[in-house]
Formats: sequence, C-alpha cells, structure tokens
Amino acid sequence: MAEAVLQTARLDLRCPQASDAGEMQDTGAVFTVLNTPTVMEHLAGVITRAQIDERLARSAATFAAEGFCFLLMFERDGGALVGHCGLKRVDDIHAPNPGDLEIGWLVREDRWRRGYAREAVDAVLRWAFEDHGAEFVVAQASNRNVASWSLMEAVGMTRAPALEFHDPDYPPIDNPTIVYQITREEWATR
Repeated sequence: MAEAVLQTARLDLRCPQASDAGEMQDTGAVFTVLNTPTVMEHLAGVITRAQIDERLARSAATFAAEGFCFLLMFERDGGALVGHCGLKRVDDIHAPNPGDLEIGWLVREDRWRRGYAREAVDAVLRWAFEDHGAEFVVAQASNRNVASWSLMEAVGMTRAPALEFHDPDYPPIDNPTIVYQITREEWATR
C-alpha cells in the first residue's frame, strides 16, 4: 500500500494506484465503497467496473501532473477502505467554471454519521489552501443531497448561485447542480 498523502486522527488518505481496482474488486470493497445504489444515489447511479478503473486511473494521473487528486480514505485502525475525498479540476462540460479547484467526497454507507467526511474535508481544505496555494475551492451537489450541502455549510462554504448549472446526465430531480465555495480568507477565519 502506498504511503499516506494526508492523515487525520482516524484516517489515512492516499493516492489511488493502478492495482487498487483489481484489489478492491477481489475483496468486494469497490462495491461496498464506491458503487452501491444508496451511496451513488446523487451521483448518477451505479457505475461499471470500466468506469471505476477509469476514475482511479484519472486520479492517479491528476496526482502525477498536479500533486492532488481524489484520495482513497482508509481507517487508520484496521485499514478498511471507507471512501474517497480530494481535489480535482471542475470538468463538467455544463459547468460555468471549468478548471476551478473542486473538493469532493464519498463515504461508504456503513460508515455514515461517524464524522469521517468532515474529518477528511477539513484535511483536504487545509491541503488545498496551505500546500497548493488555492485562492478558493468549490464543491458541487444535487439540491436534494442535503447531507453534502449541509457539510459544505458546516465547513464554512457559501452557496454560489452564479456557478449553478443544469446537467442533462442527471435526472430532473437532481437538477440543478448547486455549487458552494470558500475562499482562502474565509477558510482561515472560520
């Protein structure tokens, strides 16, 4: 297993490796963490093995090129894969802010309500502002994904209506995509 890029009190966050999809497939973790109907409800639904492989490869390539990506989250006690949290560039072709630094996260259902997402988001925001010199960070969610936008508000992000957009790849109930943001100054004084 690769060395952790970030650590929190309970989590090790590390860059995905080419072998991760196969290893997680063998143990069933990829379906427990990234690909259950409940976890993927607000993310356009369950995806294929090829899509999972592509996302892991894209994260590894982004890390090699830019020094950040969506990091896999593992419990420090026991090493269980619990989700991912990290940074990427906004790449939705419908978004009005392509290239902005975006934070995102996902936690497996049996680890919800334990504070893992908040713990990881705090670490990744620190990483964005202190290590990558970000001036601001955005986050996206469906309006009905109350858990995600509530966390955005809890970490000091504010809604940015001018950045919201309609994504035809998502069902009408999940549109529009709402966007929150936080500046370096807001993060430093929260």
